[in-house]
Amino acid sequence: METKKVAIIMGSDSDWPCVKGAAAQLKAWDIPFEVHVMSAHRTPAAAAAFAQSAADKGFGVIIAAAGMAAHLAGAIAANTVLPVIGIPCKGGAMDGLDALLATVQMPSGIPVATVALNGAKNAAVLAAQMLAIHDGRIAGLLKQARADMEKDIAAKDEKLQAELAAL
Repeated sequence: METKKVAIIMGSDSDWPCVKGAAAQLKAWDIPFEVHVMSAHRTPAAAAAFAQSAADKGFGVIIAAAGMAAHLAGAIAANTVLPVIGIPCKGGAMDGLDALLATVQMPSGIPVATVALNGAKNAAVLAAQMLAIHDGRIAGLLKQARADMEKDIAAKDEKLQAELAAL
């Protein structure tokens, strides 16, 4: 079975610093992805067309990042049955709170899974978890990542305990 791709859509190229962590994480796991700039307001037809054709083009999940009004994830979700993960980007008059609320407050029947402000890495992990439902290779990567985190925390605790003993 061919691995499904992840789409990362930004409302503006100024959102790249917000989403770069998602691309880096997907690349590290060798999960295919594409990154595009499409605006819910400036290129609504292109954004809708992309969302409507995404499943046919081999995508399994769409990550959409935007700041301020942050309508992109909702506009994408309204035009596809694929899961959509929204990344609200910090900035603007409310430092991202407006983007968070716009991303998370979707009408019934058109959900957007929403991560924290600038939560690109978690968006990539969530996308991988969604793909892992039908992709054993990705499931194995996620299990290994969890085991690695557990080892890192145990090593940090061991170091702390040694420091405490030396007090």
